[in-house]
Amino acid sequence: MSARMRKDERAPAPASATAGRDVVSFHPSGPLRGSVRVPGDKSITQRALLIGAVCDGPVEIVEPAWGGDPLATAGMVQALGVAVDGLAGRESRAHVHGVGLHGLRAPGGPLDARNSGTGMRLLAGLLAGQRGRFVVDGDESLRRRPMDRIVAPLRAMGARITAREGRYAPLTIEGEPLRAARHELPVASAQVKSCLLLAGLLAEGETVIVEPAASRDHTERLLAAAGAAVTRRGGEIAVRGAERLTLDRVVVPGDLSSAAFLVAAALLVPGSHLRIENVGLNPTRLGFCEAARRMGGRVVWNATAGEGGEPRGEIEVRASALHGTTITGSHVPALIDEVTLVALLACHAEGTTTIEGVSELRAKESDRLAAIVEIVAALGGMAESRGDALIVAGRPLRGGALSSRGDHRLALLGAVAGLVCPEGVSVSGFAVADVSFPGFAGLLSEVIGR
Repeated sequence: MSARMRKDERAPAPASATAGRDVVSFHPSGPLRGSVRVPGDKSITQRALLIGAVCDGPVEIVEPAWGGDPLATAGMVQALGVAVDGLAGRESRAHVHGVGLHGLRAPGGPLDARNSGTGMRLLAGLLAGQRGRFVVDGDESLRRRPMDRIVAPLRAMGARITAREGRYAPLTIEGEPLRAARHELPVASAQVKSCLLLAGLLAEGETVIVEPAASRDHTERLLAAAGAAVTRRGGEIAVRGAERLTLDRVVVPGDLSSAAFLVAAALLVPGSHLRIENVGLNPTRLGFCEAARRMGGRVVWNATAGEGGEPRGEIEVRASALHGTTITGSHVPALIDEVTLVALLACHAEGTTTIEGVSELRAKESDRLAAIVEIVAALGGMAESRGDALIVAGRPLRGGALSSRGDHRLALLGAVAGLVCPEGVSVSGFAVADVSFPGFAGLLSEVIGR
């Protein structure tokens, strides 16, 4: 039997959790069993909103994610003069009424990206070539995240863009005609790459981005589906300036990063056997499942369909005895959002696990690298950061309390850890989990002890 929470439903705490004021405590549970679906992919939803906004005519988005980040991006799109239907009721189908590549209008005040780094960085690429003056701001957390990584390459394309102290939001953009450029990224980043690809649509000539390692490629796939001239040549991605984009609809699969929390729980809770249906299986996002399998995890996946260039299918996972491994930096871009979960698996594995090339985690919603080390220690484990590597000893966690630090992935990490820690885990600030996985607690209750 398949279970899925409606996106606008606030779920009760499951049998394995108790809730207090802004604190949810998770306790050891029975096995996770059955079939389940997770909310739509927020990365694809945000890209569909932004690319749909500059298409000619309406674009239908089927099963969009309506967590905090996509809602922030949708709000910015609306403020730019683009009608978006389906927001009020967070419906299962939305329609973005595109205004064309050069049709975005300067609003009367700042655009609010809230906590969405994806929304801010990708939108900056589109605004750099529009007519008018735009200010893009965000919440306190987003204002601490570095934006110079897009400011400098956009300036190389002729953009007039400034940032607070040269590297932080708010960003101020004075739209200018853009010129194509070649960009060699020092760090693999899907957000920076996507920003420059979107700016490249508005530039004359061919814009080329060189990645040190492959990052998630949802933007390239959506642009190609919309008729843009996007090509990949080894480690280079190129896009030519476009005159128009057209896209009938985008069908959003389940979010693989959200599914990863259930995969981790099923691997660790004895007796679990879980199937996750209709989930995105983009090869550039499978890093966590591949790492779990290298650690001895019984995880299999099968792509059964694909629409708009995005493969989807089913993941099947069973409780497993795990062992340590080494993950090199070239594999990290495909699991950058799941390093928290690799660390959790490593605590309950035999031996030591080393994850190299994770310095990018310091620029997430929190300093996620430092947070992982501190949380593992607080819950009774052993971890350390050494240079750009995270090293975790195989020492089962006993439980305790942690703060989400305003980071949705840390909140969800605490929830999964609580299912296997003898003393449970209390998570303060758990409400932030709705940014990426609204209804997580209720969904969990539907698969525990079936």
